[in-house]
Amino acid sequence: MPLLGDADETRLKLISRLIDEGPQSIAALADGFDISAPANLKTPARDQRRESVWRLESHALDEARRYLDLISKDWDDKLRRLKEMIEEDI
Repeated sequence: MPLLGDADETRLKLISRLIDEGPQSIAALADGFDISAPANLKTPARDQRRESVWRLESHALDEARRYLDLISKDWDDKLRRLKEMIEEDI
């Protein structure tokens, strides 16, 4: 992903991990990445048995997918019209 910065690539890998493996603690999610959790996530909770679990909200991904589909259709239409114009001139 040459157009994305390292941080964006890491975020995409974290999202992929959540998709593939499901909800995880921040420690499990960050395992294998060269990142550190914010200080407030590192601080032990008052109740040591409680652990924050991260999960994806699929509706947000669905909304993004719909938006990207619209953009894709728009570009497909523009490229089709461009191709038709070029072929008419030939």
